Formats: sequence, C-alpha cells, structure tokens
Amino acid sequence: MKFSSTVTLAVAALAASTSAFTTPSPLTSVARRTTGALNMVASQEIVNGDVDGSKPRKTREERLREASKGLQVHVVGLSIHHAEVEVREKLAVPEPEWNKASQDICASGAITEAAVLSTCNRFEVYYAAPDAREAMAAVTKYLCERGNLPVSVLRKNLFMLSGDDAVWHIMRVAGGLDSLVVGEGQILSQVRQCHLHSIEEDGSGGKVLSRLLNNAVAAGKRVRSETAISKGSVSISSAAVELSEMLSQPDLQLPFSEARLAVVGAGKMTRLLITHLASRGLERITIVNRSLGRPQELQEQFPDVDIEIKLMDDLWDVVGRSDIVYTATSSEDYVIDEQLMRENGLAGGKPLMLVDISVPRNVGTDCKNIPSVTAYNVDDLKAVVAKNTAMRQKEMIEAETLLKEEARSFSGWRESLSAIPTINQLQERADAYRQAELDKCTRKLAKADLSDRELEAVERLSRGIVNKLLHGPMSHLRKTESIEDKKSALKELSAMFRLEEEELSTRGRPNGRTRK
Repeated sequence: MKFSSTVTLAVAALAASTSAFTTPSPLTSVARRTTGALNMVASQEIVNGDVDGSKPRKTREERLREASKGLQVHVVGLSIHHAEVEVREKLAVPEPEWNKASQDICASGAITEAAVLSTCNRFEVYYAAPDAREAMAAVTKYLCERGNLPVSVLRKNLFMLSGDDAVWHIMRVAGGLDSLVVGEGQILSQVRQCHLHSIEEDGSGGKVLSRLLNNAVAAGKRVRSETAISKGSVSISSAAVELSEMLSQPDLQLPFSEARLAVVGAGKMTRLLITHLASRGLERITIVNRSLGRPQELQEQFPDVDIEIKLMDDLWDVVGRSDIVYTATSSEDYVIDEQLMRENGLAGGKPLMLVDISVPRNVGTDCKNIPSVTAYNVDDLKAVVAKNTAMRQKEMIEAETLLKEEARSFSGWRESLSAIPTINQLQERADAYRQAELDKCTRKLAKADLSDRELEAVERLSRGIVNKLLHGPMSHLRKTESIEDKKSALKELSAMFRLEEEELSTRGRPNGRTRK
C-alpha cells in the first residue's frame, strides 16, 4: 500500500531533521590570523568599486530566513595586539553609535548580520554573510571610508578571522584571554552590551550573531566563576596606576606616595582609577571635568579620599601644580598637546608625567618634545601587564578548556542551520506523498458519504501516525554527538530518496506536482 511508503519517507525526513542539533569538530587552540586571500580580495574589490552601497538593508525577518541557509560568521578588526593606537582611534565608535555603524555595514546588502564592538583596546566587527568574498570587500570598504585610511595602511593593521576561528576569537575576548590585562572583567560587560545592542529594534544582529554573542557572554561568565582567571586581575586603569607607580622615581625623581595626582574626566575609567589608587593609600586627588555632577558622585563613593573638583576652565592651573596627570575623557580631540602646554606656560620647569588611558587619545604624542614631560598611552601598558599574563598561565589553560566547550556548542548549532533546507525539503516531500495518498483514500471513501468532521479525523489520523513513528528516530538522533555522522546521514537520505533528481524533475512538471 502506498500509504505505508508515505510513512516510511516521512519517517526518514523527520529523522534527518534532527541533524539540526550537532557539535563541531575540535577547534584550533588559538585563533589564526587570516592571510593573503581575503585581504587581496577586499582591497582589489574596493579599488575596482565592486561593492554596491545602494542595496536596501535586509529586514529582521529576511535575516532570520537567511540564517537558516547556513550563514558563516566572520570577524574583522584592530586590537592592541595588531594595530597602533593611531589607527585604532580613527575607527573608534562610541557605544551609542554601535547600532548605526552596524546598519551602515549591512547597507550594501552583502552582509546579513553585523555587530560592532569598540573599546579603548579594540575595534571589531562581527558579521554573518552568505558570500565571504563580497562581504569582506564591503566591510573593508566601510572601514577605509570611516577612518579615511588607504587600503594599504588598513591591511597592515587589520586581522580577519572566519568560521571556527572567529567563534574562538569572541570566546577568548569574552573570557578575558585576549585582553591586554588577562582576566580583566570590563570586556565581558562590553561584550554583553554588544549583544544587547545587536538585538535591539535598530540592531543588526540576526539569528546567528545574537546566538554567538549570547554564547560568548555565557562563556565569559563561566570562565570567571569556574577558574581563578579574574582573581587578582587588573584593569587598564589599574595597569596605568602600576605604570605610574613604577616610573615615578625615574621620571619624576619623586616617590609615588608623594606625587600630586590629577585626573581629567569623571567616567567609569576614572572611578576604576581612583579605586586602584585608593588601594595604594591615596589620600588626595584633583578631578577636572566639564560638569560637577559625576565628580560629586565620586566624592560620595570615596568618602575616605579628599577629592578636589575643578572645571575645565582650571585645567592648566591643575596640570601646572600636579606631578602625574591621568586623562580619561571621551573627547575625540587632544585635551593636552605640545602647543597648548606652551601657550599655557608649561613648556619647562618641574617634571610632569602624563598617563593617557583614552581611545581616541587625549594627549598628543608631541608632548614628549617638551624636555620635562614624559607621556604614556595604552600601548605603553604592555610591559606592565606582561608579568600579569605570566602569572595566569595555569588559569588560562583551564579557561581555554571551558571556552572550547562553549565554542563547540555554538559551532554545532550554526552548522545545523546549513542542514535545514535539506530537512525542510525532505519533510515537504514526505508530506506531499502523505497528502497524495490521503486524497486517493478520500476519493474511495466518498461513497461512504463521510461528513467533513469525519474526513478531518482521517486527516488528523494520517498526521498522527507519521508523528508517532517519527518521535523515536528524532529522540535518538538528537543524542548523536558526531556532526560528521549527521552530515553523512543527510547525504545518504538525499541519495536514497533521489531528492535532487526529484527536485529537478518536479520543476519540469506543471504546478510542480509529484507524479503518481
């Protein structure tokens, strides 16, 4: 009876659908920097102007549909490990503009999903696209235009990762293993914000990227709760304190404990800075800010520290009487540079240390031209944190083991998406056979003069039989670990039922109906 063959095919179809729950092959232990090919593709296509920026942006529904076709994930960016601060600051994007930048990246139509992560130490674009070549050209074109950088300069500073390497990278970032200061906690909060922005109404993170970023946040939390990677770790602010404490005597001929300190800006970095200074016995500091609100909040948070508040009009008076000045503002222009210092009579006299922990930078490099001034920025913190990394090697190994588990989980889920079209095709074909046999049965039962309610019961019966038969195979395949086995099963099913052949022959028949 043909109905039995219908059930058999339906069983195979739904059994194949369980390949949507898979795990990938082991990841590489470190993320490799992408070489040659993608770089050349991106630069060549930008030169030739092949990227069309006029394509309409895909809707969220369209991005979700495309995700089911097996989008690959990629990351392109600049970090403190690969790029100079001069280049990073040209691409830096304030957090309120992350979604706008993601929209601009997706505007060409070559990229389905995108999310921007921009911090003082990194600028990274995570994206998902069906065509890696076209997407890379679009992203690189955007970066060149945003930073007003030639492709040759950008290529020297850029890193590009795809597939499992891109997944591994964001896991290490969220886990704090890719940070300048290993184990620092601020980056996890920043990755979390990246995820939250990506799923906002104006965000550009679809099914794939939202899952990736959410997994990365979960991985970062797990690393910090199950290992000692964050115990005793320091932030960029703490590293800045350590640097100034270490160099106070050689640069200023003054013990750090006796130095007069000031900080320009009153945001999160300043709060962290004061926290670490207070742990070293800080008793007094001057905060220079554009308004009084945040400095007054800091006064309340640190009642044991004598915080003097000054507005920006008094900046040069404060700089002139300080020994060490930290800068941590969101200004895109220099707050202190050689010309401004000379104009304000600070080009000579007593030694002065400037420690800039902002990106974009607040202190011009030309300040070093003044003999009495030593200036440091975030790139100078590498030497300070080298020992921090060495002390955490054991914790890093344990953390990587956990991160690999989380990365495999995501990669397995993403790989399952590429099987969905085949699964749907098989299910649709099985249902078509079921419906065809049911139609024939219904015609035979017409003589029995069945009511609509009774015919509906027969319809439900046919579906119920198929679903009951499929429950066991689906439960079994969901427990299968090997992604290769599931890929092989899909291939065998396609060949067994001549899916591709039947698809071609179906296209050639009127209305695409299956021959009976």
